[in-house]
Amino acid sequence: MEKVKNLVVGAGLSGAVIAERIASQLQEPVLVIDRREHIAGNIYDSKHSSGITVHRYGPHIFHTTQKEIWEYLSTFTSWHYFFSKVYAWVDNRYVTVPFNLNSLHQVFPQYLACRLETKLVDEYGYGVQVPVMKLMRQKDADLQFLAHYVYEKIFEQYTLKQWGVSPREMDEEVMARVPVSVSRDDGYFRDKYQAIPAQGYTRMVENMLHSPLITVRLNTPFEKIKNEIQYQRLFYTGPIDEFFDYRFGPLPYRSLRFETEQKNMEYYQPCAVVNYPNNFDFTRICEHKYFLNEKSASTVISAEFPQAFKRGENEPYYPVHNASSAALYERYVQEAAKLPGVYFYGRLGGYIYCSMEQAVAAALALFEKIK
Repeated sequence: MEKVKNLVVGAGLSGAVIAERIASQLQEPVLVIDRREHIAGNIYDSKHSSGITVHRYGPHIFHTTQKEIWEYLSTFTSWHYFFSKVYAWVDNRYVTVPFNLNSLHQVFPQYLACRLETKLVDEYGYGVQVPVMKLMRQKDADLQFLAHYVYEKIFEQYTLKQWGVSPREMDEEVMARVPVSVSRDDGYFRDKYQAIPAQGYTRMVENMLHSPLITVRLNTPFEKIKNEIQYQRLFYTGPIDEFFDYRFGPLPYRSLRFETEQKNMEYYQPCAVVNYPNNFDFTRICEHKYFLNEKSASTVISAEFPQAFKRGENEPYYPVHNASSAALYERYVQEAAKLPGVYFYGRLGGYIYCSMEQAVAAALALFEKIK
């Protein structure tokens, strides 16, 4: 029976933060395991044969308003500053998203765009973001028209593809993530700090795990070794329902499939990410060379196909939040509370849809709790 002081399940960002903090601050040994063949979890990136750095599991742009998180990660990487701009392919043209005042003029005649712009600013003020579902409750006929246009052209079909349900069935918190922006700021995020690790995310995580006190074992599923190892503390970032062998039933997730291909052209699209709400079975195409401004004669793109999660066949990417899944998750939380020294956190362990900023913040908070 192997004995370890600290066992971390998952070598993604959440696991790497905890492992690094325990090793550097507490000077304690840590064993990190991951069932995949690589570290860095879903932020894993690697060099394509073209020389372009490819984000294997979809585009990742780090963004935060919290200086302490920015400074913490900056000890493990230098940065390539990147301010994301996203288009949607709507009615055979590129339209800025989140839908904003510039978008009005991209899709409507000038007289109508100006009228809608004036009404939006008068009603909400300049620089605010309005959830589309809130806008749909407007009594003004013009603003109702705008709300239904944005809902149908930008949100409805995209959400049906992404989540398998209508936006009307989704939690408004999820829908609020992509609002109508009453401004001319085309940036997808508004955070002070926005960048991508200059040598890639994998190298950043590698630097976090680079300690004589940290041992990493890949291709090592927890369920295969859990009866062969003893630990004082367990930090579990895998699916919480899987840990308990689905005792109360499986939690619902959505999954993704990626089709990546090299194109014989310098650029394929006008920016890193283009959404396809209404056309094709994929939701978006990512062109990887934009992220680090890499130069090459060809380019590499990835199309993203949402799909139902099937245990053992694909990856659980996004928790599906609704009343029944919340109740089921709470039952697992209550079981977890009976296990001293075992901590569930991260996207899967905490059954939460979170950004990289939120993942790092949660891991740092957990370390403060246990140290």
